[in-house]
This record gives sequence, C-alpha cells and structure tokens, in this order.
Amino acid sequence: QVQLVESGGGTVQPGDSLRLSCTATGRALTRYAMAWFRQAPGKEREFVASIDATGQHTTEANSVLGRFTISRDDAKNMGYLQMNSLKPEDTAVYRCAVRFGMKSSTWTAYTYRGQGTQVTVSA
Repeated sequence: QVQLVESGGGTVQPGDSLRLSCTATGRALTRYAMAWFRQAPGKEREFVASIDATGQHTTEANSVLGRFTISRDDAKNMGYLQMNSLKPEDTAVYRCAVRFGMKSSTWTAYTYRGQGTQVTVSA
C-alpha cells in the first residue's frame, strides 16, 4: 500500500506561483509513475501532468503547458508540481496519484491517490 498526502495549496493572486508537494509513505516510488489531477467545483476531473518512473519524461496538459512543471525526488519519496503564472481557472482541488509502471493521463489507471489540496486563484 502507498499513502499519498498533498500539501502546499492555498489562496494566491493571478500571476503568483505555488509549489505543491506529494509525500508518499508505505513503499518506495522508484518504479512508480506519478501524476497530478485537478477538479474544480461543478467540473469533471482533469489531467494536469505526469512523470515517469525515471523522472526523465513528463507530459503536461495543454492548459498548463509552459506554466506548470512536474518533478520528483525519489530520495525523499516525494513528487512536486511547480505552478507559475497562476490563473483563476487553475482554481481546483489538486490530487496526486501513482501507479506501478508507465505514466498515464487517465485517472482510473492510477492505483493510489491522495485526498487533495485546495488551490484558489483570486484577485
């Protein structure tokens, strides 16, 4: 079993930055792919970014490309989502997820998921 806990959310103004963290316990993540998803009130869950087990290959959604960066630190068993140039439409609950093997942009492909951290972007 892998337990995931997200942190780093908060309320910021448009144009600000935040870094979300995903802390994993229970197993080492060295062979797990990781992803971030988000869900805004009244909207469907949306893929944000994923990173493979090597940390060398990432995929970002078009809506965040060039603004968000996913990364990982396997020595700390953690993952990160650096979010720059935040917009009001980025407001959502952000959740990290991991799966053994290849990365995916599909929520149901991930075995373990955190409870999420709220990000609010408002002037």
